[in-house]
Amino acid sequence: MKEKISWCNKPTMLNPKTIRADFPLYTEHPHIVYLDSSATALKPKAVLDALDGYYRIYSANVFRGLYGLSERATAEYERSRDVVAHFIGAQSSDTVIFTRNATESLNLLAYSLGNRIIQKGKRVVVSMAEHHANFVPWQQIAMKHGAEFVVVPCDSDGKVELHDDASIDKIVTKDTVLVALFWVSNVLGSVNDIAAITKKIKQKNPNTLVVVDAAQAVTTFPVHVTELGCDFLAFSGHKLFGPTGIGVLWGKKELLEDMEPFMYGGDMIERVSVTESTFAQLPHRFEAGTPHIAGAIGLAAAIEYIAGVGVHNAHQHTQKMIKHALTGLARFKHIRILGSSDPTKRVGLVSFVHDRIHPHDLGDILSKDDVCVRAGHHCAMPLHTHEGIAASTRASTSIYTTTDDIERLLAGIKKAEQILL
Repeated sequence: MKEKISWCNKPTMLNPKTIRADFPLYTEHPHIVYLDSSATALKPKAVLDALDGYYRIYSANVFRGLYGLSERATAEYERSRDVVAHFIGAQSSDTVIFTRNATESLNLLAYSLGNRIIQKGKRVVVSMAEHHANFVPWQQIAMKHGAEFVVVPCDSDGKVELHDDASIDKIVTKDTVLVALFWVSNVLGSVNDIAAITKKIKQKNPNTLVVVDAAQAVTTFPVHVTELGCDFLAFSGHKLFGPTGIGVLWGKKELLEDMEPFMYGGDMIERVSVTESTFAQLPHRFEAGTPHIAGAIGLAAAIEYIAGVGVHNAHQHTQKMIKHALTGLARFKHIRILGSSDPTKRVGLVSFVHDRIHPHDLGDILSKDDVCVRAGHHCAMPLHTHEGIAASTRASTSIYTTTDDIERLLAGIKKAEQILL
């Protein structure tokens, strides 16, 4: 792994109005209030240029050609893998597998690993606040094999109740083969201390594998997989300012090498005969067929972009924005915040319910004033059911969010009350 990233380590107060110049969507839609970055982030010009460069200048397949275009495409594709590896602190780029998104990463893991280790008499653990992508695959594999499927609740701040030795002792037994947890909740905005939780799990049972859904965390916190201590980590590129259709699964090398391929076809094989097939080494055994070459290249550009901005600076800015939003939302007597109302205990997103206005009605009224929020269960139905609600409204901030955006959100809620109450 030779690729290095130019990190911005200097604390800097971001100017979102200046940042917006990097995002062409604001040129096309100058009045839009985009508060749905937890669903997908907007794309900076650097990413669009990287995509255009591949398709316009050296668009060829990877690994399969001895001509210049193919060799360049292959070099750029593998360079992108190196960039990702450096970004997450992986010791080897061979442990970085490109997928379509975090959902495919977790399903790949459930199929290739889960089908082997999750058997009758074993225990699988998830939290109540997991995204369906980190809930349903483990649920279905456990049901298929007759394993115990344990759902751990969250505390009042939205953190998984695995903080202390007592909770760990209750959940992690000699039969617990896997614990799958979010790093940052896409609904509650809460943050699990993954390193501390993983350490406690491993102390109780060193053989228990820890899987981390980092989809909402990669734009907020520096990622060092070795320091986290987890066994696998998954995230999507499009939430990290990258293209859609590209994701990452990282895993410890010895565990990945012991897994069967998830999909069969070209490039993932070593040798095929009429009687048997053998498979390629990591990471290619998990990347059958023509990969999303442009997506990987675009993801590398996105990582280099956010590294230049500074992940810490991005986090500080979104904390400022969400504090402003929480203060404003607290003035509405009919609104209930999901998770902690303390901005220091969450990232830059907030989900809330209005006890007189349905989230879909509120979202519709906001959209008429170009305020973009998410309304629904946010792919977290068990959590919403636990909260006694069917849906919520979510506003999520990013580096391009301004205080004016937050004020327009609050004004839109007030307008909805005037119309519907």
